[in-house]
Amino acid sequence: MSSFDAFAARRYARSLLSAAAGLACALAATAQQARDKPASVDAGPTVLAQAAPQQLPPVQIQGNYINSVGSSDAASAGTVTSKLIESRPTLRPAEVLEFVPGVIVTQHSGDGKANQYYLRGFNLDHGTDFSTFVDGMPVNMPTHAHGQGYSDLNWLIPELVDRIRYRKGPYYAEEGDFSSAGSARIGLFDSLPQGVASVTLGEERYARALLANSNALGGGNLLYAIEAAHNNGPWDNPEKFHRLNGVLRYSFGDDRNRSSITAMGYAASWNSTDQIPQRAIDSGLISRFGAIDPTDGGHTERYSLSYQTAHRFDDGELRINAYAIRSKLDLFSNFTFFLAHPIDLDPTQIDGDQFEQAEQRKVFGLAASRSWNLKLGGFDTTTTIGMQLRHDRLDPVDLYSTVARQRVATTQESTVRESSAALYVETQVEWTRWFRSVVGLRGDRFWFDVKSSIPENTGKTNAGIGSPKLSLIFGPWAKTEYFVNVGTGYHSNDARGTVETVTPKERAPATPVTPLVRSKGGELGVRTEIVPGLQSSLALWRLKLGSELVFSGDAGDTSPSRASERHGIEWNNHYVATRRLLLDADLSVSRARFTEFDPVGDHIPGSIESVASFGVTVTDYGPWFGQFQLRYFGPRALMEDDSVRSKATTLAYARVGYKISPAVKVALDVFNLFDRKASDIDYFYASRLKGEPVDGVNDIHFHPVEPRSFRVTLTANF
Repeated sequence: MSSFDAFAARRYARSLLSAAAGLACALAATAQQARDKPASVDAGPTVLAQAAPQQLPPVQIQGNYINSVGSSDAASAGTVTSKLIESRPTLRPAEVLEFVPGVIVTQHSGDGKANQYYLRGFNLDHGTDFSTFVDGMPVNMPTHAHGQGYSDLNWLIPELVDRIRYRKGPYYAEEGDFSSAGSARIGLFDSLPQGVASVTLGEERYARALLANSNALGGGNLLYAIEAAHNNGPWDNPEKFHRLNGVLRYSFGDDRNRSSITAMGYAASWNSTDQIPQRAIDSGLISRFGAIDPTDGGHTERYSLSYQTAHRFDDGELRINAYAIRSKLDLFSNFTFFLAHPIDLDPTQIDGDQFEQAEQRKVFGLAASRSWNLKLGGFDTTTTIGMQLRHDRLDPVDLYSTVARQRVATTQESTVRESSAALYVETQVEWTRWFRSVVGLRGDRFWFDVKSSIPENTGKTNAGIGSPKLSLIFGPWAKTEYFVNVGTGYHSNDARGTVETVTPKERAPATPVTPLVRSKGGELGVRTEIVPGLQSSLALWRLKLGSELVFSGDAGDTSPSRASERHGIEWNNHYVATRRLLLDADLSVSRARFTEFDPVGDHIPGSIESVASFGVTVTDYGPWFGQFQLRYFGPRALMEDDSVRSKATTLAYARVGYKISPAVKVALDVFNLFDRKASDIDYFYASRLKGEPVDGVNDIHFHPVEPRSFRVTLTANF
């Protein structure tokens, strides 16, 4: 379904604003009655969490998860705490998102590039349709040089993560762009329980050092952290990945009024071994860890300043979050090698297909919400009104043809101004002791302004969209709760595509793409704690997308595609077997298909069909502790007709640790424990090596998982 036309969008915005104003007046008129009531209690320690309705039972923290009955509005939603996060080894920072059941995080390039994400039948590319936030700051970047919704989390320091709140599906009024499949909101510590100094050494010249602590200062608390890391990896062309990271955070206030100011800085550079063709290995041209173009790589920087505040009143809560982000990326890639520029056949051609995607970006944003806990018509209610503003300035966002990282031709240079504004209203009502509802309405408006080096691709446009939401929660009966969730959402498309009339490379006629793509979803779920120590959730879900449009970073335009539908089942289990032993088991099965007929087939290439994971966590077994994690993501169709499929990938991580003293511990992490020769990702497309036909050869291109590797970490707390 396409987005609203301009007239309908204006009419919708006016009606939404009028409704919100009327609701605000009604709430203000009844607020005095609510002020006589005690403030609602949030059982979690993070004061910036959304205020819970007074009538709900308090959330009980069971160490690793906040997923108990009464803690969420859907079976597929929950929260992971730092206790579990710190126990599990991660090969890359973004793998903290794998604590979200069903999420798979992989890589098809160097470690400084955003990861590849999978969830609910999606190959999410680098973040489209899964929104991520860190302390209220959006990670997804629209109109990005490499891909729409690009989510780079390599600047995240896992030791600073307090909790991860995850949601799936378009059922939540707070969640907007890129959240149709789900969202994750990562919260950081205001203060650390104790200082941390750690050093990690591993194979292939892996090294990491971290120093983090927090101290009382001027009536508040100052947290600081600095991290440095280096890695060559298993690649024949050493990755030479360098990362420098810093965080400075000042928090102040009490349990009713809490604020924080956070500054972050990050820089990284690396060489890339991108996906490689299977035939190059079969012929002996390169090894499994070799590269066709050894000059691929990149450099990135990110700096941010953010402010958060939460004020609790007797009748609810006010939250404000403001942020400013400055980022830079230069990325050099070559996926087709000599297909577009066959220099061995034509000396006038550029030597190879390498290209550079470059951007410099500034982001400014503000989010605010006010919630009221009231009794209306005899029913306990919580109503929240919120707004979200964001402005991205890209000066510039460019695409060049390069040879060994030297620019030889310009495909397109653009400056972009992209702004968005959202207003949402959500009301939760407890109708009886066993039935409550959550009704939400969200309106979004986008403005795009593109100035391109290709005059035909310069222009302005805007679009709006409305998204209703509904959740029904029944129970609990016998420690079991039931959920019905429906809603609509959307994702935005690249601003350049919304005004494009000629393709940047071929200069062929093009049609501007739909700025905002509608999604519709529904879910039936159940969560039970009927078995002592076990939290088990089951969800049956369905999601429709108006189109599968994908921004093609190497061509600089948007690849057209069709409407689609996905459905599946998820089963998540967390079992506290003993005080020292936690077991996790998650299973997700999904089906993804195009819904518009095309003789080439209806499979969606790269869409994941099955995900399973199993984890064992052991804590405080005398001086010993450990963790074992097994993850499986199954084969996927690589062609619309399902004639070519990827293989499944099964990986195991393990950690064994020993507490030398109460303040000092050592841990051995083993990645790819069983040394499986599998793929992080697979594609099927045409590329050309020197000496091959001018039209290239269709082949599977893959990025191998890293072989078994060991890392040892020595940690001292102070």
